[in-house]
Amino acid sequence: MTLDDVKAHAARLSPWAHVATVRPDGTPDVVPIHPCWEGDVLWFMCGATSVKTRNVATHPAVALHWQVTETGDGLEVWGPASFHDDLDTKRRLWNGVFDYDLNAFAPGGADDSPGTGFMAVTATRALYLGMYGMKGRSVWTR
Repeated sequence: MTLDDVKAHAARLSPWAHVATVRPDGTPDVVPIHPCWEGDVLWFMCGATSVKTRNVATHPAVALHWQVTETGDGLEVWGPASFHDDLDTKRRLWNGVFDYDLNAFAPGGADDSPGTGFMAVTATRALYLGMYGMKGRSVWTR
């Protein structure tokens, strides 16, 4: 499996994924997100003070899991994450990367949403399972 295959599986499965982060006390936290790819980096919008952002500041390793289809196909992606809220990154991502209107969540847009930023995940490995693994498994590593 290639990274392009990983991206294709993600697009086919769902626009939604769940991201797992680790709290400073070592306990897990899982929340739904709407990620989008820009080249080899997976991005999702989040708040500068959100639980996700605080967790990644302590433990940058994350896992993402796309919602399993009715046939049991699923995808997991792992990698380090980092939070970005600089204006250049926000402007670049605001228009053209995401497949939904970011203004619905931050009406001030890239230039006037000081509490909003983006999490970047650099995928290092992925696992695709067809029918919960009964139709095979494909692995990708960077």
